[in-house]
This record gives sequence, structure tokens and C-alpha cells, in this order.
Amino acid sequence: MADMEKAYTLFVFFLLLRLSFILCSFPEASCFWRINQNEHLDSNMRKDCGFILFTIPAHLVEDHFRALLDFPLPVNTYPYVLVMLFAIEEINKNPNLLPNSTLGFTFLGDQCDITSTNLNNLNMLSKSGEMNPNYICEYSFCDVALTGPTWTVSARVGTLLQLFKIPQVMLSVTYGPFHDSLSDHDLFPHLYQIAPKDTSLVLAMVSLMIHFLWKWVGLVILDDDQGVQFLSDMKEEMKINEICLAFVNMIPANMQLYIERAEIYYFQIMTSSANVVIIYGNVNSTLEVSFRRWEMLGIWRLWITTSQWDVISRSRDFTIDSFHGTLSLSHHYREISTFKHFIQKTNFSAYPEAVSLMRLGWIYFNCSVSVSECKTLNHCLSNTILELLPWHSFDMAMNDERYNIYNAVYAVAHAFHNMHLQQVDIKVLESWEGLIPRCMQVNDFLKNIRLINPIGDPVNINQGRNLDAMYDILNVLNFPQGYVLKVKVGQFSPYFSHDEQLFLSEDMIEWATGSRQFSTSVCSMPCHPGFKKSHQEGKADCCFDCSRCPANEISNTTDSEECVKCPEDWYANTGQTHCLPKAVTFLAYEDPLGMALVCLALCFFVLTALVLGVFLKHRETPIVKANNRTLSYILLTALLFCFLCSLLFVGNPNTTTCILQQTTFGILFTVSVSTVLAKTLTVVLAFRITVPGRRMRGLLVSRIPKYIIPVCTVVQITLYGIWLWTSPPFVDIDTHSEHGCITITCSKGSVTAFYCVLGYLGSLALVSFTVAFLARNLPDTFNEAKFLTFSMLVFCSVWVTFLPVYHSSKGKVMVAVEVFSILASSMGLLGCIFIPKCYIILLRPDRNSIQKFRDKTHS
Repeated sequence: MADMEKAYTLFVFFLLLRLSFILCSFPEASCFWRINQNEHLDSNMRKDCGFILFTIPAHLVEDHFRALLDFPLPVNTYPYVLVMLFAIEEINKNPNLLPNSTLGFTFLGDQCDITSTNLNNLNMLSKSGEMNPNYICEYSFCDVALTGPTWTVSARVGTLLQLFKIPQVMLSVTYGPFHDSLSDHDLFPHLYQIAPKDTSLVLAMVSLMIHFLWKWVGLVILDDDQGVQFLSDMKEEMKINEICLAFVNMIPANMQLYIERAEIYYFQIMTSSANVVIIYGNVNSTLEVSFRRWEMLGIWRLWITTSQWDVISRSRDFTIDSFHGTLSLSHHYREISTFKHFIQKTNFSAYPEAVSLMRLGWIYFNCSVSVSECKTLNHCLSNTILELLPWHSFDMAMNDERYNIYNAVYAVAHAFHNMHLQQVDIKVLESWEGLIPRCMQVNDFLKNIRLINPIGDPVNINQGRNLDAMYDILNVLNFPQGYVLKVKVGQFSPYFSHDEQLFLSEDMIEWATGSRQFSTSVCSMPCHPGFKKSHQEGKADCCFDCSRCPANEISNTTDSEECVKCPEDWYANTGQTHCLPKAVTFLAYEDPLGMALVCLALCFFVLTALVLGVFLKHRETPIVKANNRTLSYILLTALLFCFLCSLLFVGNPNTTTCILQQTTFGILFTVSVSTVLAKTLTVVLAFRITVPGRRMRGLLVSRIPKYIIPVCTVVQITLYGIWLWTSPPFVDIDTHSEHGCITITCSKGSVTAFYCVLGYLGSLALVSFTVAFLARNLPDTFNEAKFLTFSMLVFCSVWVTFLPVYHSSKGKVMVAVEVFSILASSMGLLGCIFIPKCYIILLRPDRNSIQKFRDKTHS
């Protein structure tokens, strides 16, 4: 990198050294540099150019007024003068407009320059030199001043016209941008603005921001009435479209005040993250001074401005300046094709006093320069026409101000034409006393002028009837050595619907970065769908953080303020960008979980049936007859139905199955547990029978187990009756338990009743467990007290575990937990009580006899 810099430095050094030798060889070199420096200093200042329009009751030669180019005019005023000449000659060639007169003009001020002229000490009406023969003053009805483009100078001229009451110049038309201050008819009763009012300028600029998603922009305006109004309109439109101002630089019009605050304005624009900055205000002001300072300091931004700012940057070095890529809004107008032809036939070599043109001729057309005076061009080519001059040195492209001059000349010409027609009709006597009334009549015609110019565009000088302006969007490209290209890349029309007002060809735009990729200007990166904006406290609305939408809420647009909750029967997708319909689900037979539970239930049912068959087949054996054979049959039958009742929980539930689920489960388990309690009491009573002296009492007490089952069952049935009467179970739709699913389950109805039933069942189990536990040490050859103890321990453990697991489950898993608890507790009773007996009956029949029991007891 260092070697490249050294090589580049040496290259520039030798290039400059070689260039100095070449220039020294030219005798006109000193003139070249003097002319170049003068033009460079002069071009930094924008000149206001004033004219006076009048009529002459005679026909002059076609190019009579071109003699005005003999005066040494400032280079920046030549485009205005040439447009004026073009319009004058075009009107004078029209036989239908001012047929017996000639429309003429002369300069207002010192050679058209009214920027640096002291108007208070100026006889503005002096039509000096050969251009103003006496008959002009004698026969002119009323002269009209044409001023611009700066509104302040136009205001001064208008004030002087009123102050001095000059009889022959009572009217003034300004061709600069429309300014509200000049529309005050109390202060300027005879001053008119030809430029359309920028009623749609703010809307056009905001449309650009919306199109390119610029949400964070800066604004630089001049601190005057028009700037304040523009700021107010811009804030209102931005608020509607959710665009924020990163900063507002209000440049004071007073130079001293600006100098005191210049560092603040520079700091604001440098530290701001906004890449897009709007500039609005007049040139030749502190606003332009501020921009030139930023340009010198190398501030690169994407500038959005109006067409009057297109000419402020003309870099003469080998770099691209910071105005490159600017988007400029210009009033829409059609092309004046004849103007190009007019430029083509204009030969400037006949006007030797134009210092700037001398330099251009010396450089581009091989003209020689008088070394003694540096003021005369010699030996120019015959085709040294203005069209051949580079754009950066002599901008002849039509712009807003020049087009306004064209329209203003036509408006004044039509006012003069109407005045001449009226003069013919009413035969007004020409006298000095009649001059002022005639000027007032021209004023009446002028303020009501409505016409179509030769290219078909409407001209309306009455601002009360002005239509909304259409805008062309220009991409200003500044290249090294001052070459500038303005490319029309779009158009804005307020007459179309809101979505069709802006038309852009994005592929034609070259941005400030030199690429075709458009710049972004945001305070915070956009929140993508699935997120919402969380505004940062104390900052603008465009500065925010992005946070994920809450569960089951979505946002399907960028930069959503709030997330939208999905309907109950819909759910949010993974990205939370849209809602999907929930699938209806329940513990179905086709589900793996449902299928597994059904298979278990059927297997346990078959196993219980086999046990019952074994007990029926071996019903006369001691082990079956022990502990009340009938109670064993009842318990096995109840367990058979317990396994079958679990099938009621599988499948699509309805009201009937929901009621049967709880009632059959509760009643069957009550029968099972009460049977176990009866069997336990039977064991205890059986051993009490063997106590001497208590045989009859034991026989009486032994009837108690027969009543335990019906009594306990009746109590449970009563509880179920109350439950079904108050709040029975029903089909419920659960939309929250499982993501993306609507689970159809059976609601318990009354949760209190459900827990009462479970509590009653648990109490029976606890009593059975307690009694069995106390009887565990009795002789156990045919005593099943230990088996009953373990069975009730398993039963109680299953249902104690059921409660927390059930409440922590959701959806169809809750149903599966309940089914599994029914199967597990039923299998616990079957396995702990009957499987050991089946083992003895089927595998150890030798132990299933009274003799074996007696031998064991004797030993």
C-alpha cells in the first residue's frame, strides 16, 4: 500500500511538472490562468438576472435584441438571457400574437445582474445605449419587470416599484421558485409569481421515502417562514407514514449567527445515523454556505432537494463530489424542441466581451486570445456554437427557472396582446395621463391570464387557481472536472391514486455510493414477521428493538406494532407468521398410545377370565373355599368389568361415554375395594371362631361381611347421584393443552364431586389396608391376609401417584394416565390376591389339601 502511494505521488509530480512546461510554451498561458481563476470565483456565486419587457409599435429585425449579448454578462446569467431571447424571437415570429407590435426587452440593473447592484441608487428604467431610441419611451403602454430567481431580490424590486410609483413600470413578475411572502398582495399588489406553488412537494418527497423504505432521515432548512412551513408540513406527512426525523438543522439567515452555530450543525449531521438528508431553501444564502462547508469537509449523504440546487456543485478536480447521486425534484414540463435548434445556431464568437466564453473558446474551439488585454478572441472556427460547449461549463439544459422565464414572457405577451385589442375596441387616446390607467389594465389582464404555451403546457399566473404541480425526479450525477449529468428516473403526479402517484425506474438510479444498490436509512433494522416492535424509552418511534411474539400470537407484516392472537381453534406456526387450523385429536384406538392401552386392557381381561375359570374348576379345593369363595367370585367379576370399563376412555367421547366413564369406574372399584375389605374381615373373623367359648358369637358376627359390599356400594351410588344431579360430566374441547391440536376430552363437570368419589374410594382402600395389615401375622397356609395387604398397598400407591401425574398432564395424556391407573390398580388386586393361589392350584397341587395342612400344623 505504501509503495502504491509513493508511485502515485511521483506520477502526479511529474504530470504537474510536464504540464507547467507545456503551459509556459503558450503565449496565452497567463491569460488562460487569469480567466480560469476569475471564472472559478465568479461561478461560486449565483447571479440574479432582471429584465424589463415592453412593446414597440413597429416591426424590428428578427435578431435585433441579440445585440444585448455584446455586454460583458456574468457567465451564470447567459442561460437566462438566451432563454429570454428565444422566447422573444418566438413570439415576434407569431403573426397571431402582437401582430402590429414587437415585444422587446432590456436588462434591469447592471447588465442583467441585480444580485450585487444597489437598486436604491439605480435608475432601473434606463434603457441605455443604442437599444433604447426615444420612440420606445413614447409609445410603450406599460413595462413589466421580470426578476429572479432569488425571492429577496424580487421583493426589493417589487417594493421599489410601489415606493417610487414609477409610471411606466408598475408590474413585476418573478420567475424564481414560488415563495409565500411574495403572494402577499397587500405588500406586493402588482407582483406576480409564474412558478407553480409546491403544494405536492412534501408528498412527493415522502413518497420517495416510502418507496425506498427510508424511515430515518435528516432535514436541513433555512430558518425563515417558508422553511418553518415546510418543516410543519413535512412532520405532519411523515407522522402519517411512520417516518422519523433524525435531526433538523434550521440554518439561520444571518451569517454571523450561522458562523456561531456552524460547528453544532456539522456535529449533528456527522453523528447522525441517517444516510438520507433533505435540503430545502434558497440558494445564495447561509444554507448554501453550510452545504459548501459540508462538501469541503467530505460529508457524504444521499441528498434529496429541489431543482434550484442542481447547480451548486461544480467540482473541478479529479474526484466525484458529495453531490453525486442526489435526487432532485423538478416541476414537470414538456421538452421545447425548438430551443435546442436555437442554441445550435447561436454563435458566441461574435461577443468578445464575455470573459468566460473567451476561456471556453480558447480551450475548446482553438480560438486565440489577445495577450495584451486578455479580452479578445481571434481566429475562432466558424462553428463555435454553444451546443458544443461542455455541460459543466455552460449548462443550457432547460430547468425550472428557465422554463418559468419562457412562460412569464408568454404571459406578459398575452397581457399586452389583450391590452392592444382593448385599445382598438375602445379607442383610448394616447396621452401621459392615460399611461397609468393602461398599466392598471395590463395588470388586470395579467393576473387573470390563463393560456396554453406553444408546447401544450398550461400557464396560470393566478396562484388561487393553480393546479397541483407534477414533478420529475432527476438523478444528478457529478463526475470529475465538473461534468454533470441529470437523468430523469421517475415522475410524481398527485392526480393518480395513492399507490400510483410515484413512478420510478430504479435500475437507472446511481446512488451516492456509486452503485445501483439503493441506500438504506433506518434507525433500527426492520422487525421481520413473527416479531413486534418494542419502542426504546426516550427515543423516536423509528428507534426500537424487536421482540418475539408471545405464544399463539403472530405478526405477518414487517415492523408490526402488536402481535395478533390466533383464534381458539387455530394456532401459530413455528415462525409465528400465520395461523393454522388446529387438528382435532383425542385418545383414539388408532393412536399408538390408545392401541397399547386397549391391548393391555384386553390382555388383563382375558387373564382375569382365565383366573375365574381356574377358580370355578377347582371350586371344591381348600384354597378356593378359604376366605369365602363367593367373595372371590365377586372380586374377579368386578375386576373383569374394571378392565373393560377402561375401554370407555378410548375413542371419540360423547355425553354418554363421559357419564359412563366416571360412574362405572367409581362403582366397580367401590365393589372391588369393599370386597377386599369383606375378605379381610372374613380372615379375621375366621380365626376368632376357633377361640373357645365364642363359637356362637362368631357365627353371629360372621354375617357382617355379607353386608359390607352392598352398603359401601349404595353410599358410592348416592354420591354419584348427587354428582350427576348437580354437574354431570360433559364433552369438553381443550384448545390449549397441546400445540396445534384441539383435544376432545370428558370434563369432570364438578371437580368437587369427582374428588369426593375418589376420597370415598381412598377411604375404603385405607381401611382395607389397615385391617389386612393387622391380620398379616395370622397362620397363612390358607390365609390370604398378607396377599390382601400387598394388594391394597399396590392399589393405594397407584392412586396416590395418579394425582400429581394426572394434574401435570395435558390433553389426551391425562386420559391415558387415568386409564393406566385403572389398569395398574386392577392388575395389582388380581396379581397380589389371585396369582399366588393359581400358582398353588396349577403348579403345586400337593399343597392344596387339608391333609397337607394338618401335617404341617402337627409338625
